[in-house]
Amino acid sequence: MELLQLQYFCAVAENLHVTKTAEQLHVAQPALTQSIHRLEKELGVELFRRNGRNIALTEYGEYLHRKLRPILKSLSQLPEHLQEMAQIRKRTLRLNVFAASTIVTEALIAWQKQQDDIRFQVVQSAEDPDSDADLTISTIEQFTPPEQSRDSFRVFTEHIFLAVPNRPEFQSRKKIRLEELRDSEFISLAGSRALRGICDRFCRQTGFSPKIVFESDSPVAVMNLIAAGLGVGFWPHYTWGQYNREKILLLPIEKPSCKRDIIVQLHAQSSARQQDAEAFFHFLGDYFQALRTSAH
Repeated sequence: MELLQLQYFCAVAENLHVTKTAEQLHVAQPALTQSIHRLEKELGVELFRRNGRNIALTEYGEYLHRKLRPILKSLSQLPEHLQEMAQIRKRTLRLNVFAASTIVTEALIAWQKQQDDIRFQVVQSAEDPDSDADLTISTIEQFTPPEQSRDSFRVFTEHIFLAVPNRPEFQSRKKIRLEELRDSEFISLAGSRALRGICDRFCRQTGFSPKIVFESDSPVAVMNLIAAGLGVGFWPHYTWGQYNREKILLLPIEKPSCKRDIIVQLHAQSSARQQDAEAFFHFLGDYFQALRTSAH
C-alpha cells in the first residue's frame, strides 16, 4: 500500500463520489478510479459497492476508513509538529553543569526574567561533556587556558573556606590552618563531585585523610548538617550562595592555599543557537564576576 492510495481512498470514502473527489484532489477521474481498484486488489476485498448512481462503503471499506482517519490526520500534522520541535530546539540552550550548580540555577532564573522565550536543558554528562552542550561549567584546582579560542571561556578563581559551627571555640578565629582539623569530623559532598576530590587533595597535602561522617550529593544537605553542629566542611567562597550566618562561620584557610578555578566554556554549535548561547555565556560570566566582587 502506498500513502497516496490511502489518501485517495479516504477522500472518496468521505465524499462517496468519485468525480467530486477527483475535482477536489485535482487528479483525473480515471487515475483516481484505478488507484482505488489497485488498493482493493492488493487488500483482496472490495471497499466500495455501487448504490444506484452513487457508491457506498462496504463493511471492509468502513473498517479501513475508521482505522485510517486518525492515522492520516496525525500524518498531516507532522510537518507542523516538526517545525514546532525545530523552533524549540533553536531556542533551547543545553548546559553541562559540573560545578556551581546552585549559582548557575540562580543565574538561569535571573536570565529568564529577561529572556523568557529561551529554554534550558541542564545535564551532568561526564561521558562526553562537550558533545552536545552549548556551555559547560566545570572546576579544577588550576586551569591552564588553551592557546586558541580564548574568547570561548572565562575562568573565575574561587577561594575555599572552612565552614564550622558557630561555637565559642571558633568565634574568635580570623583564619585557620588545615592541619588543626586532622581529628575533626567532616561533612562533605559525595565522592563523585569534583569539589570533593579537590578538597580531599588539600587534606592529603597537609598529611591526613579527612574523617567523613556524612556525605551527600546536595550542597544544601552539607550546609544544613554543618549548621546543625554535626561537623565541619569545605565551603566555596561565593558559588554556594547564602548561608545561615547565625549558625555557620566561614574561616579562611591559612595553609595550604585552598582554591579552585570555575571554568565557563562556550562550545560552537549550530548557528541557530549560537547567538543565544553567546549571549548567555556573557551573562553568566558577568553574573559570576559580580558574585566574586561582592564576596570580597
